[in-house]
Amino acid sequence: MDGDRVEIDGGIMEGGGQILRVSTALSCLLGLPLRVRRIRAGRSQPGLRPQHLSGLEMIRDLCEGKLEGGEIGSTEITFTPGKIKGGTHIADTKTAGSVCLLMQVAMPCVLFAASPSELRLKGGTNAEMAPQIDYTVMVFKPIVEKFNFTFNCDIKKRGYYPQGGGEVVVQMSPVKELSPINLTERGTVTKIYGRAFVAGALPIKLAKDMSAAAVRCIRKEIRDLYINIQPVREPDDQAVGTGSGIIVVAETSTGCLLAGSSLGKRGKNPDKVGIEAAEILLRNLKHGGTVDDSLQDQLIIFMALAKGVSRVKSGPITLHTQTAIHFAEQLTKAKFTVTKSEEEDSSTDTYIIECQGMGMINSNL
Repeated sequence: MDGDRVEIDGGIMEGGGQILRVSTALSCLLGLPLRVRRIRAGRSQPGLRPQHLSGLEMIRDLCEGKLEGGEIGSTEITFTPGKIKGGTHIADTKTAGSVCLLMQVAMPCVLFAASPSELRLKGGTNAEMAPQIDYTVMVFKPIVEKFNFTFNCDIKKRGYYPQGGGEVVVQMSPVKELSPINLTERGTVTKIYGRAFVAGALPIKLAKDMSAAAVRCIRKEIRDLYINIQPVREPDDQAVGTGSGIIVVAETSTGCLLAGSSLGKRGKNPDKVGIEAAEILLRNLKHGGTVDDSLQDQLIIFMALAKGVSRVKSGPITLHTQTAIHFAEQLTKAKFTVTKSEEEDSSTDTYIIECQGMGMINSNL
């Protein structure tokens, strides 16, 4: 069997955990044995961290596969997938490792299971270097469901850096195949809304300050829209530890959703947190794409699996997206092209990501 193992270099391009997530998910879906070397070679602490390992173990368990080299700090793994099964799958990072990244690796797999699945994901819900769970629910979910599947995401508990302790339950039914998406018309911004949150020992005033600062910042650019950013205090029984942050979402006339978000930390002025989120949102709106920079790379695996041609208009292609495309093409028969969008308005920096999907069929259904 070893002769047929697909060799993945985990140290090229973005060089992080994303290579592992994309390649193991596709390995699981396509039944391709995999060897990944130089895992997270570009990071300050190379090799597997707890959240990567718990993601790998969940993929191994949900397809009854074999994993070798699965320990913290390991820079090489081999993975031999089996058959994807539904049911309840648990992944616990035991740290503030992101539940949203665990969801990213498992979701494409369980879409092609034989029966419905429940993913119980434990770790950080609002963590650095990863989408916040609010982003997953408010932006990722409604857009990714355009591929013609639905999922339910129940936030049981929120968890923050450093101890984590959050829990999210995702339920979904399998599909026969994924439909391609066409997100090429941005439309005009019709609504701006969001939530600024505090949890644990932090006063609600912090949330109000983050919200007010974000509103002031957006007002400078967009004057004629009502901006509704709710300050909230997470109930004590629904949050572990202390955390704060903000997400601001813009909705457009064509149903696009783009966002900016930021997390508070000790010693960081709440105004600065709010302004950071607002500036990210405004930057995403300026480039003229239909998706923001965080969503770009998350759609690639679904485009690769879908049956037919998907087209997404985006801002400048991120390194994460280039990496996802590289490995999706290496492992599937999908073909991607990225072209500069020829708009009459030369001030925008937009691209069209086009993909001829491989047309994955769920043979279990």
